[in-house]
Amino acid sequence: MQQAAQRAGAGGECVAALVYVYDHAARDLSSRLVKNFHGHHDLSLATLHVHLDDDNCVEITALKGQTGEIQHFADHIIAERGVRYGRVVIPTEGSKSGKARKHAHPRK
Repeated sequence: MQQAAQRAGAGGECVAALVYVYDHAARDLSSRLVKNFHGHHDLSLATLHVHLDDDNCVEITALKGQTGEIQHFADHIIAERGVRYGRVVIPTEGSKSGKARKHAHPRK
């Protein structure tokens, strides 16, 4: 249901988290994923890579950009052969203006 709501409201800029588990030994999958991410470097902010076991890795990527572009990119990554689980989370609250809020960090 959340995915359908995200697709229905696909407009404007957003932040998102892309989480996927994949078989790191799947033929050429790692290179295909790297190629996809390099082709969309403007959307990716940071990625955390974790080895789960001998066969599986999980990656969690923070994304920022147009909602439709992020959803399209995430769908493409999740559909890759060898990706066993994938989900994109696009929070719908907390970004009403779409503008970055200035904030200060207290000095110690």
